[in-house]
Amino acid sequence: MSSTPASRKRRKPVEKADDLDIVLKKCRKLKDELRQKASASSRNEDEELAEIPSGIVEVTELSSTEVLEGIEAVALTIANQVMACKGFSMEIPSRASSNQVYVKAWDRIVLGNKRSSRKFTNVKESRKSAITLRVMQLLHAVLNKRIHITKRDLFYTDVKLFVDQADSDGVLDDVATMIGCTRSNLHVVASDKGLVVGRIQFEEDGDPIDCTRMGVGGKAIPPYIDKIENIRSDAEFVLLVEKEAAYMRMAEDRFYQKYPCIVITAKGQPDVASRMFLSRITNELQIPVLGLVDSDPYGLKILSVYMSGSKNMSYDSASLTTPDIKWLGLRPSDLNKYDLPDQCRLDMTENDIKTGQELMKEEFIQKNPEWMKELETMVKTKKKAEIQALSSFGFQYITEEYLPRKLKEGDWI
Repeated sequence: MSSTPASRKRRKPVEKADDLDIVLKKCRKLKDELRQKASASSRNEDEELAEIPSGIVEVTELSSTEVLEGIEAVALTIANQVMACKGFSMEIPSRASSNQVYVKAWDRIVLGNKRSSRKFTNVKESRKSAITLRVMQLLHAVLNKRIHITKRDLFYTDVKLFVDQADSDGVLDDVATMIGCTRSNLHVVASDKGLVVGRIQFEEDGDPIDCTRMGVGGKAIPPYIDKIENIRSDAEFVLLVEKEAAYMRMAEDRFYQKYPCIVITAKGQPDVASRMFLSRITNELQIPVLGLVDSDPYGLKILSVYMSGSKNMSYDSASLTTPDIKWLGLRPSDLNKYDLPDQCRLDMTENDIKTGQELMKEEFIQKNPEWMKELETMVKTKKKAEIQALSSFGFQYITEEYLPRKLKEGDWI
């Protein structure tokens, strides 16, 4: 009987770090502060509402039946207009940039009260009106069957009419705002993109999931967040990672076992499912989120999308945003603090600098003086660096030295 090759032997379980209590002391304090803040916030809801502008558009979670009724109500209104020989038109909340409002009390971008009329009798709007009706017809069929489809599936049902997927995708958001539901309530989802690994368990459509037992790569974040139930975790924090390469380093090193945490990545710009999943688990678990992104304007922009939302999805920012994410690294100040080699400090392009300057004008960046200071340093020095630059000190430096030191010092902003 042949022996098992050494390379195929089972890996020894990774134990909690000996210095766990010392390293996570400040993180635990942050967790306690977060929970106290959440408790105080729930008591001050009336004061917060007084600061919120009137007439904003906020969608809510609706059941399939409620969404079907909403679509049918729009169809009935259109039928009555046609029967009255008036043609037909639809009133749709405007998703233009000029109608995006940053609400400081909520720390997120929402949709304002401007509306636009889409008239079939207007030559310029007739095609988009036809696309809107066709999409509503298809959504009605999907919801009746109680199934989910992808945005690509929707596009291929009528390629001749839609021509470009961007047209059918945009109308999906219009329909959601008209009905007053989240886009996920329409049962149209994007493909899997995000990944999660670490100390979290839940049930997905009845199936038990343990993210410490999903292999090295972890678990794909499902697009059907509404099918996730019974979330459980003993994690001390969530580590939100921009790059898949850094995520894989933490997954393979079982960093989440040494320092109990949940590691999430959306592999760059976050998708809707990853944003919704992060918002859902942090609301339920009440643990801090620490962001690990590249030291460039785009890394900070990614954090801001998780925190305050995107303008494209501002109508659904309530279920897509996670407030008070802490910027752990890689920050411009880290380049000198950790003696990053000159060859790892890359020159910023003109576009990088322009993006950084634009970010400094955003309210959700200005409200955090420490973020502003780091961004000003970045633009002034015209230097950027990737998370992977830490590998110049050793492939496992990020999990064995950098992150434990950051956590121990409470070095986040």
